[in-house]
Amino acid sequence: MMTIGLTFVDWLVIAVYFIFVLGIGYYLKKFTKNEEDFFLAGRKNSAWVAGIAFLSANLGALELMGMAGNTYKYGMYVAHFYWIGAIPAMLFLGLYMMPFYYSSKIKSIPGYLKLRFDEKTRVLNAIAFAIMTLLVSGINLYAMALVLHTFLGWNWDVSMWISAATVAAYITFSGLLSAIFTEILQFFLIWFGLFLVSFMGILEIGSVGEIFARIPESYSKLWSNSLNPADNGMVISWAGIVLGLGFVLSFGYWTTDFLVVQRAFSAKNLRTARMTPILASFFKMALPFLVILSGLIALILAGDPKSGFALMQDNGQINYDSTLPLLIARYYPPGLIGLGITALLAGFMAGQAGNVSAFNTVWTYDIYKSIIKRDASDQHLLWMGRITTIIGVLLSLVTAYWAKSFPSIMDYMQAIFSWVNAPLFGTMLLGMFIWWITPNGAFWGLVIGMVSSFLMYLGDKFHWFNSTVITLSDTASEMAINFWRAWWAWVICVVFTIGISLVTKRKPKEELVGLVKGLTQEKQDEGETVKLTEKVGFWAVLSLIVFILLNIYFW
Repeated sequence: MMTIGLTFVDWLVIAVYFIFVLGIGYYLKKFTKNEEDFFLAGRKNSAWVAGIAFLSANLGALELMGMAGNTYKYGMYVAHFYWIGAIPAMLFLGLYMMPFYYSSKIKSIPGYLKLRFDEKTRVLNAIAFAIMTLLVSGINLYAMALVLHTFLGWNWDVSMWISAATVAAYITFSGLLSAIFTEILQFFLIWFGLFLVSFMGILEIGSVGEIFARIPESYSKLWSNSLNPADNGMVISWAGIVLGLGFVLSFGYWTTDFLVVQRAFSAKNLRTARMTPILASFFKMALPFLVILSGLIALILAGDPKSGFALMQDNGQINYDSTLPLLIARYYPPGLIGLGITALLAGFMAGQAGNVSAFNTVWTYDIYKSIIKRDASDQHLLWMGRITTIIGVLLSLVTAYWAKSFPSIMDYMQAIFSWVNAPLFGTMLLGMFIWWITPNGAFWGLVIGMVSSFLMYLGDKFHWFNSTVITLSDTASEMAINFWRAWWAWVICVVFTIGISLVTKRKPKEELVGLVKGLTQEKQDEGETVKLTEKVGFWAVLSLIVFILLNIYFW
């Protein structure tokens, strides 16, 4: 184990951050007067506030430490997670799905499933989402504790409990309201705290052009080496990227995962809600210039014996997650190291807060009120939300210790998403765009989709079959299997949902007005007199153009 030498100023920065975050949560408690304030932040936020919180909730352990480490392993290929694995889905959410979500005044994604289908589909999704959220939540707690333990030398258990207690405190005070405000603070801390890593790395190596000149050619491309899986580090073809990551996993996460969609629900009106993911898409596309560039810089330094840079090793195996913290230790002078470490902790806390606030909403509305206490008052639900926050954090501690036992955070995350989000996206897509999809079709299609995905996971893990059957190729890396498993789970869900819907009772069309495209009168939240630059479609098209140009440039 190594520790980074911290000065008094470093410790002061870290301490001030923790005190400030707790102070925000306590201060905002007086504005949290009812359950809508606690779970939806009162629906008063602007597009900028909701958009920054939308992305910040996604900036957890995987997005920062995990992706920098995986860039060291795979090179520019990791940028697929930020670009094709995010942008099209974020734009689709803003343009087509948000009008249904926001206008129906639901408080959660399972709430939409109840209105569109029935109670059993809602409860199924709520339970699956709650379990998934706790599993993912544990990763962020583990990453926070990893920084405190490995790089500051704190006891592992103490690190874990301090991290959990801080998140539990400020979310319990005022729920989503304090989560969003601290997520905005954490967003700027991440950018200002980490941009120096890339900047100092560019100065040491010479230029961005020099960085790409010194890495293997296969590490500097996005698409040109994707025809043959053996030609790239992830061992996956373009079809697996497009179908598995770009379509199913991406759309399944960004359009149905309540963790991020909840932030858009806090917007003050429909137009603002639609702009939330679209504004966030610009920041999402820029993140690789912080995270991916850091991983490439570390790769070059590690390959130069004169640099003295090397990643940590655990039991003889390279710890790729140490990439970003070690770069901070290399480049930041005393006083700034505290800022860099605080930026990392801020990212992990943002992801953890997002998971916990989403968990307490889904549990309170879609499980507790739906099944256990249907006559619960607003004040009772507010109390339950606060209790659930504490319970959620405690359960996250259990999953954090489990996450610690996994060799790869990324594989762990993608496996979880393929179990739940992939088939759920099939259900949501059919439900929103095809009116005759039935409640029984949706329920059993979702069940079969989730079970099939989990069985494929177990089959690969315990070698029940050759994994190349899933990837349709001669090779099968862990990441390729994750991508393809998500695709097949989606296909199975869609096929069974349609098949069962053809032979089961449909809901009357009049019950689906406002829930299905084609049966719903489009709300014109932008009149003809609105300026071009104020239209949602204008910013969506601009984001799409930037996305296309980035993929062409790094082809």
